[in-house]
Amino acid sequence: MMRRSITLTLVAGAIVPAVPATAAAQSTPAPAAPKLSITTEQVTVSGGRASAVTGQQWRVRVVLSPLVPGQTAVVRFYRDGRRIRAVQLPLVPSPTGRSAFVSVAFSSAKAGRIVVKATHFATPQLPTLKAKAVGVSVVTPSARPGARGPIVRLLQSSLARLGYVVGLPGRYDARTARAVLAFRKVTGMRRTDIASADVFHRLAAGGGRFPVKFPTHGKHVEADLSRQVIALIRNGKAERIYPVSSGKPSTPTIRGHFRVYMKSPGTNAKGMFMSSYFIRGYAIHGYPSVPVFPASHGCLRVPNAEAVPIYNWLDRGDIVDVYA
Repeated sequence: MMRRSITLTLVAGAIVPAVPATAAAQSTPAPAAPKLSITTEQVTVSGGRASAVTGQQWRVRVVLSPLVPGQTAVVRFYRDGRRIRAVQLPLVPSPTGRSAFVSVAFSSAKAGRIVVKATHFATPQLPTLKAKAVGVSVVTPSARPGARGPIVRLLQSSLARLGYVVGLPGRYDARTARAVLAFRKVTGMRRTDIASADVFHRLAAGGGRFPVKFPTHGKHVEADLSRQVIALIRNGKAERIYPVSSGKPSTPTIRGHFRVYMKSPGTNAKGMFMSSYFIRGYAIHGYPSVPVFPASHGCLRVPNAEAVPIYNWLDRGDIVDVYA
């Protein structure tokens, strides 16, 4: 049988057990091991992969934790395995005082895989530290239907943040093409479904946000006839943006503020699919043909592939704002 010895100490005339040395040592936490890490900023992350377009400036942040004053880091950039840039910079204390960091700007005029590495070489205060390398795919800013890969993921992620409805990740499918068309309509660009360099540059600059005109209308639809798009709005923000075709000049879409008063599922005798009526025979509905210009008999046509989610989003009583 194991016996445990206890040391007794006399304190103010009383005998009390002394705290074992091991217990006292456990009460003081060991200092955290120093660590060097890298994060990227101003890049687009989709599916765990970071992307940027050629000519776009992005940043690398190198952090030393915990804070040790007077340290430096060497930051190296590699393209397709070849070193293209190296800088040694001081690590400055963070606002919290718990770490030190340096931020480095970078851009590339050439496409390729950029890998960033960072090293702190040994000093009297710290040993050599190496950060886990990070990668960024720099892609040429141009894509069209049928394309796949990092450039499409970058495009989709940028569009989706603004409320445009994209398709399968990494695939420039029909839904992604419609999102590009809607973006071009909102920004006043030529009405095509090709993501040219101008599209990427506008996205990178923060363009393409749908200008909500009636933020106090709660959950509602805004149909902008001049841009030929509709936006599903909630809490003053566009949740989804779709291209539409409104009434042609001989049968224009009525303008004003209305409410959804009737919903009709399926396809009717006129070929209208999943219809949400907002005044008389005017409805938001799916249709096989949705040109980039006004072509309907007064309704707001959306592609059949988008009709079901729009129909399900809308409730009776929701406001429909139609304006030009």
